[in-house]
Amino acid sequence: MNEDAGSAVRRRVDALWRIEGARLVAVLARVTGDVGLAEDLAQEAVADALVQWPESGVPRNPAAWLTAVAKRKAIDGWRRAERLDERYRAMARGLQEDDGVAWEPLDDDVLRLVFAACHPVLSREAQVALTLRVVGGLTTEEIARLFLVPVATVQQRIVRAKKTLAAARVPFEVPEPNEWGARLGAVLGVVYLMFTEGYAATSGDRWIRPDLAHEALRIGRVLTGLVPREPEVHALVALMEFQASRFAARTRPDGRPILLEDQDRTRWDRAQIERGRVALARSDASGKGRGNYALQAAIAERHVLAPSVEDTDWPRIVLLYEALGRIAPNPVVELNRAVAVSMATGPASALAIVDRIAADGSLRGSYLLPSVRGELLARLGRTEEARSEFVAAAALARNNRTRELLEERAANS
Repeated sequence: MNEDAGSAVRRRVDALWRIEGARLVAVLARVTGDVGLAEDLAQEAVADALVQWPESGVPRNPAAWLTAVAKRKAIDGWRRAERLDERYRAMARGLQEDDGVAWEPLDDDVLRLVFAACHPVLSREAQVALTLRVVGGLTTEEIARLFLVPVATVQQRIVRAKKTLAAARVPFEVPEPNEWGARLGAVLGVVYLMFTEGYAATSGDRWIRPDLAHEALRIGRVLTGLVPREPEVHALVALMEFQASRFAARTRPDGRPILLEDQDRTRWDRAQIERGRVALARSDASGKGRGNYALQAAIAERHVLAPSVEDTDWPRIVLLYEALGRIAPNPVVELNRAVAVSMATGPASALAIVDRIAADGSLRGSYLLPSVRGELLARLGRTEEARSEFVAAAALARNNRTRELLEERAANS
């Protein structure tokens, strides 16, 4: 096998998995009725592709090829287990009738996959880890970095989650309406975590991963159609629309990040911003008051409507962060409030907030705290301290683009 050909195929397969992996697993889960088995079959098919494609070439429809191989592996497994029931016979007939296996998954297959992964038999940590793995296509290393936990912990959660779903015989279906209340919160949390990984990748050479973010947004839009009276579903979609509207302006052609103050706002997607405003209005129309996602969406709305950083309504954003901090206490929320305070009243008062966060140790190990502290110190003219913070932040960053940005800030301080 030519080494260059093998490397090219691996890059192609990696890209294919990022784009189509969730749909592939979803289709297999619908066929087999087992999410854990579906992901194992998909991974085995990918392994076969890495061996065969460098010699035979990438097929015209690679997703269909992976689907066909994975389904045949399922049949072989059932045959070995002597489980020749009607499910096997029907699927085998389908493969004989159409060896090409058209790549046409149902629109809500991925949604079913999310609900299966967020089933209440799983712990919250397991729900998130499994969904990010099988729906988001993240590696265990990426998930571990996202949550600041050891890789072995994530691996154990995923393996245990698959075994639990199989033991509980969790059906691959959208839950009944009377089950929505118990499960919707977990689903929204997972969808938003997928989006945030796409909005600001935790690792790798890409600062943003629009494919993952857009998949999360697509699932969110499907949810609004299924539960149109749930305000937080509309609010989450609004938040994602606002954030995604800036993707075109967030990176340079070479992939380097462009910070908010330097972005060309004419490149922001105004149609997407308007869709976000409509979604937020629908959330507010419920009359139930703003929840977690609605408050975050309201903050994002202030940003996308502002003509510049200087003309942003920072006092309003501070108030929204204060409200958010009361209903959803979180050190990152408090850190973001500090940034808003620095813009509204100056860096000195914001630095006091950041120092309190540093003292409680809740963000130890995250690059966010020293990076924000470095910016505040730089604005206060404390150059050497600022440089030290940027260096510390760069050492903690796992995304290469983020690290380069912080190293540049350190060098220019």
